[in-house]
Amino acid sequence: MGLLLLLTCSLLSSCSVVHAQRKFTIRSVELFIEPHVNVTRGTNVTVRCRALVSSLDQEPLSREYVIYKDNKNVYTKTSITPEDLLYPLPHARVANTGNYRCGITIEGKRIKSEDKKLTVTGLSKPVLRLNNTEVTEGDEVTAKCEAPGETGSIFFSFYEGSKVITESGVNGNQLEAQLPLSSTGTHTLHCTYVVFIMQDLFKSEESDAVHVTVREFTSTPVLEIYPLSDVYEGDRLNLLCTIRNPLLDSKSGYLYLSQGMTMLTAGVSAVNYTVVAKSHVPAEFECRFEMGRIEKVTTKQIAVTELFSVPKLTISPAEVFQGDNITLTCRSEIYVPGRINNRDLIYSLSSFREGFTKMSPGVFSGRTLPYEFNYTCAAQARGVLKESQILTVLPKVSVSAPEISVLGLPVVGRTFQILCHSAVGSLPISYTLLKNGVPLKPFRVTLPWQKATFPVSISSPQEINSYRCQAKNRNEVEQHSNSLNATVIVPLTKPTLFTHPNLTQTYLYEGNELLLICEVTGSPPVTYQWYRGGRRLTSASNLSSVGYHFQRLSKEDGGSYHCEAGNEASVVRSEALTVEVYTAIWKQALIVGACVLLPAALVLGCVLYFKSKRGKREAAAELSVTEVSNAATGLDGAVVSVWTERPPDAGDDDVSNVVPPDPDVEYTEVVHPHSMDPARVPLRKGTDTVYSELKNAPHGAADHHDYGSLEYAGLNGEQPEVGHCSPEVNGYHDLPEPVD
Repeated sequence: MGLLLLLTCSLLSSCSVVHAQRKFTIRSVELFIEPHVNVTRGTNVTVRCRALVSSLDQEPLSREYVIYKDNKNVYTKTSITPEDLLYPLPHARVANTGNYRCGITIEGKRIKSEDKKLTVTGLSKPVLRLNNTEVTEGDEVTAKCEAPGETGSIFFSFYEGSKVITESGVNGNQLEAQLPLSSTGTHTLHCTYVVFIMQDLFKSEESDAVHVTVREFTSTPVLEIYPLSDVYEGDRLNLLCTIRNPLLDSKSGYLYLSQGMTMLTAGVSAVNYTVVAKSHVPAEFECRFEMGRIEKVTTKQIAVTELFSVPKLTISPAEVFQGDNITLTCRSEIYVPGRINNRDLIYSLSSFREGFTKMSPGVFSGRTLPYEFNYTCAAQARGVLKESQILTVLPKVSVSAPEISVLGLPVVGRTFQILCHSAVGSLPISYTLLKNGVPLKPFRVTLPWQKATFPVSISSPQEINSYRCQAKNRNEVEQHSNSLNATVIVPLTKPTLFTHPNLTQTYLYEGNELLLICEVTGSPPVTYQWYRGGRRLTSASNLSSVGYHFQRLSKEDGGSYHCEAGNEASVVRSEALTVEVYTAIWKQALIVGACVLLPAALVLGCVLYFKSKRGKREAAAELSVTEVSNAATGLDGAVVSVWTERPPDAGDDDVSNVVPPDPDVEYTEVVHPHSMDPARVPLRKGTDTVYSELKNAPHGAADHHDYGSLEYAGLNGEQPEVGHCSPEVNGYHDLPEPVD
């Protein structure tokens, strides 16, 4: 009993599964490589898998797609939509080269496409990077060779000149290596790489032939269409798909009725279907019979006459700006008068109906949007609806008030560029340069990177304010800029070099203060350079805001001076100015005083010296006369010689017989304490001081001459000479002769 129940349940389950089996057929699977099977590196490649599947059920089928490359599964996706499967290869590389195939599986039914080979040519340029470009002899350089964007198995090689240093293969797009550099000098390094795609393929010889006979399947599908001719859009077509000469049970095969790629119906022995004829839908119908691996197809195509043409949407005016009033017109130019008339056509805007008013059949009025928008319209008659192509309206933007400026620095007397530019406005834009309101030059900008520039020159800084710009991109509207306002550079005039104090009215002496002033006219800022004798002066302490300042002049500061002045427009040079510095006045006076006083001091010294010697001689003579007078008085009037004998020194024994070449002269000061005989002595009063010249006679010699009573005694008859001066002693010039 249990076994019977189990068998019953199994049969019911099988019947349910058989009843639930979906009715579909996989017509074909194709693989496409876009844009081409031979592309260059960097091309965006798409591998497209297209499966044509017809199904009787409305519920979508689950499709499993697989993309193969060189017989390897590289991409899998499950989808329930009939769209093509896309396998993108962005920026294709050489590594993407290979044989591609796609397959589809639906509820156990699997079909694969034919192979197509993709060939990608071109490799990216290798990039070599070094950790250091300067190393010591014996050091190694770390080098990295990169193959930007490449993938797969890559073999890298490093070279010095044409010599290979090292090479290696990696599964990546870069390789780092240590490069030894043995010799000194400059080494030139580079690297290359090779990408391995696959090994070469070798083809085997053909096998022995085997003959197979295949007989044709005699049962064929039959397709009937009514009406078959004189068909217009909107007509109803009756379709019937049957099989002729069925040899097997009808349950073992299926019939499929399709229009183009759309499956209409399916059945076992006969199927029929009614469809509305449309000109834009392919009028090709197909009746397909499938049984196991057997497929039989019958097709028919009918001509459908267009009831009315596809409407065309136009805009007026053709050139519009943001917010302008526009008119959209939707019209079908052609229709079949015997079937419909113009009043049967109903027009409507398919998009953005708000803001538009229907003025008449197919005519709509409204305003443009401030941005780009796509408009479409539709025409409908006898159940046929047709839409126009998309009309893209891109309203232009009115030009804004232009801005006027200068390129670079405007310099008086030189040509410079004036730039006119509007921040907002659709191209093309016409710019015109105005001077005092008078148009000068037009310039039409048609490309985004173009600039409206006008070459001009001015003769004064104020002239630049007379320029303005005018811009327009529609006939009736013009925009004007403000007056040009820019800083104008005036070139420097030739500098004038003058001094304070004025050198033409005064002399410069050491220690005086001097200010050199370089005067120019032109646009600031002005920089000054000072030169003496052609050499630039760099002393910061002498530089001032008005010139070159000498606080205390010296003789070394004399020379030829000139200045250079420069601004952003020019550099000019002054004439040379000679500065002469004289010796200080006090130094001149000192030199003159030294020249005068030195000889005078020398003469005065001589005079004082001889006066001192003369005084000593007079004192010695007076002393000798006094002694003679005293001797005469005390010796009864006898005359006593004034000569005295120099006593010999105890140490003079050895030289007693030697007569000196120049007798020694001694001066003795004599004071007269007693009164003298006025008859013997010249008049002297008081205690007069006289000088006696004593001649030291040789040892042992005696002078017995009696010179009488004298005031001065010339002991040797010689006159002393000092400095070639001849002394005179109180008017007495000669000594008396000696008396025997």
